Amino acid sequence: MSKKILIIGGVAGGASCAARLRRLDEEAEIILFERGPYVSFANCGLPYHVGSVIPKRANLLVVTPDLLRQRFRIDIRTLQEVVQIDRASREVRVNDLGTGRTYTEGYDYLVIATGAAPVQPPFPGGDLPGVFTLRTIPDTDSIISWIDERQIKDAVIIGAGYIGLEMADNLQQRGLAVSVVELQDQVLAGTMDYEMAAIVQGYLRQQGVELCLGDRVQEIRQAGDRLLIRTDRRNLPAGLVLVSTGLRPETALARASGLELGPTGGIRTDSFLHTSDPLIYAVGDVIEVTNPVSKSPALIPLAGPANRQGRLAADNICGRQLPYRGTVGTSIIKLFSLAAAATGLNARQLQERRIPYRSIIVHPLARASYYPGGSQISLKLLFSPDDGRILGTQVIGQEGVDKRIDVLATALQAGQTVYDLEQLELAYAPPFSSARDPVNILGMAAANIMRGDVAAVGWEDVESLMKDGALLLDVRTPSEVEAGIIAGSTHIPVDELRQRLGEIPAGRRLVVHCASGLRSYIACRILKAHGWNEVYNLSGGYRTYRTAVAERSRLSKPELQNIMAGG
Repeated sequence: MSKKILIIGGVAGGASCAARLRRLDEEAEIILFERGPYVSFANCGLPYHVGSVIPKRANLLVVTPDLLRQRFRIDIRTLQEVVQIDRASREVRVNDLGTGRTYTEGYDYLVIATGAAPVQPPFPGGDLPGVFTLRTIPDTDSIISWIDERQIKDAVIIGAGYIGLEMADNLQQRGLAVSVVELQDQVLAGTMDYEMAAIVQGYLRQQGVELCLGDRVQEIRQAGDRLLIRTDRRNLPAGLVLVSTGLRPETALARASGLELGPTGGIRTDSFLHTSDPLIYAVGDVIEVTNPVSKSPALIPLAGPANRQGRLAADNICGRQLPYRGTVGTSIIKLFSLAAAATGLNARQLQERRIPYRSIIVHPLARASYYPGGSQISLKLLFSPDDGRILGTQVIGQEGVDKRIDVLATALQAGQTVYDLEQLELAYAPPFSSARDPVNILGMAAANIMRGDVAAVGWEDVESLMKDGALLLDVRTPSEVEAGIIAGSTHIPVDELRQRLGEIPAGRRLVVHCASGLRSYIACRILKAHGWNEVYNLSGGYRTYRTAVAERSRLSKPELQNIMAGG
């Protein structure tokens, strides 16, 4: 006897589930309800359509209803909203938004893929004309029309997450002046640690994006034909406002039907994507997932996991019983010519969960140093102090970021350690990498810490260590020192260190730094071999310290020079 399966919602989770069901079961009756006009579209591509990087709106349509009907014989019902689930009778009530007609449809299995909606902050004025959120194709239509019809010249974006920053990039490429207001003291707070986000922030400012960090929006007012955004610190006039302060799972339907929700507010599912009702599955941004690193529940709204969840739900409905392994949150963003990526947990998330960790930052070249056109890439690794297991990584650069984060995400999901990273055999040719890939270098640096070859401290520890009597030793070249120093440091180039050991007080605690951490590691080994026991390498070197302190301070150039000469 054939099964009847109803799917509530399309896009990544629902549409992938429907197509997979048909590939596995030619006889099943499959009905997909979508309250919007599009059953499957690339919502990750929406900012790029606003910026005309993706010029044709039709290119955002991944799969059309006609294709799903003709190729997969799926009953696609757009502009129809499921308003009630009757679990006792195994029926749903549907409202046809085109005609106003209401009807019921029975099911053997039900899949909920209702997704997530933009968070609406509580400040007044969020419903004024010219204030937008971005989640659907009609949202992009409204934003583009507003800009074109009114010849908008400037915009304020509230929220510095992925969508907010992608829109900052794309609106600026349309010729708008862009300001970003963010409550947190950094961009990308959900994925990046401060010193890594500082790289992104400095770069965005170089591109002309105004960042208003650590600032709260109080209200949005109408000011003639423009809008005025009043924050704790400033008034920002704009022709357009985009609110991008996060997503919340659309669980109203599930909650009303008595399905269990998790502590994060998403629908709770088991490893096979069953809800608390064994005949009802849930996938995508609406569900609570388990993060394999922390083993704790999380909301991680990403298209890749949603697509895989939809496929697995179809497998399990068809009797295959394949578990979902959880979501580690691998993500990447392009901002002008810079890319920033992350996987696993960052330091703040590890601290909140009381998970012990160590970390290291390196800044190698993305390709062989002798091959022209290469650029530096910054990588941070967080790992267990017990066994070196990878807990999270962050990568920023202008080339090669995507392949490095994918290698690191694969290693993390496989439960690998820093020792595995230093031994990975990765593709090498001068245009693409070096004989020691940045991933290998990251693993080697972390393994040195694990083996006790060197101890590391972060940029944020320098001031307190110096106050406690530590000597800050700068082992860069004289020309590098002329370009900027950390105030209070002692300069001895690494190549002169053995001859000048007498200048360093015996038994003194030492914090050693170079530009990025490699030469200072060599210096630490020399110093330990000559009797200094408390020797620490500054993780990420002067580059990380300078970038993080400059962003933290946001002082005028003369004031900043008092802390870091030149810089």
